[in-house]
Amino acid sequence: MSEIQVATRYAKSILDLAIEQNALEPVKKDVELFLGTCRANPALQAILKNPIISLEKKANILDGLFEDKLHKMILSFFHIVIRKGRSEILYATAKEFINQYNIKKNIVKATVTSAYPLGKENITQLEEVVRQATKGEVILSAHVQPDLIGGFILKVGDKQFDTSLSSKLNQLKKEFEHN
Repeated sequence: MSEIQVATRYAKSILDLAIEQNALEPVKKDVELFLGTCRANPALQAILKNPIISLEKKANILDGLFEDKLHKMILSFFHIVIRKGRSEILYATAKEFINQYNIKKNIVKATVTSAYPLGKENITQLEEVVRQATKGEVILSAHVQPDLIGGFILKVGDKQFDTSLSSKLNQLKKEFEHN
């Protein structure tokens, strides 16, 4: 079974258990803390994926980092996964938990990339358009990529809306080459 499939199943289990124990929001914050720590410290991810490091040492490292910071359910989950020798999927499971949480809460993540920084008014308008289209809460992140020349690229889930000048110029170039 692939790492993604296992991570998805584990994440679903954590989500269901958190809902059952009325601890969904604290568990989500704890998972975000774990993800943030892993992103800030790639060495932690390397330790969790390293088969040479003993299971006990991995558990001790996580205890040292998170023992009094995380919900006991999450720490217990970490210990179970480590005991099963699957510590390499903790990070993927945490990411999948956040994805499933967002689906459960109808939260949509969107990304807008533009040639120049967008103003607050433009970002608010884009958020509103995405909110109306998806009927969900929108988390919009904005990025700047000067080689777009103008316009923007909006990504919502697996959909992409490209209004950039660079893509239009590329389309024209292909049409000229084709004709």
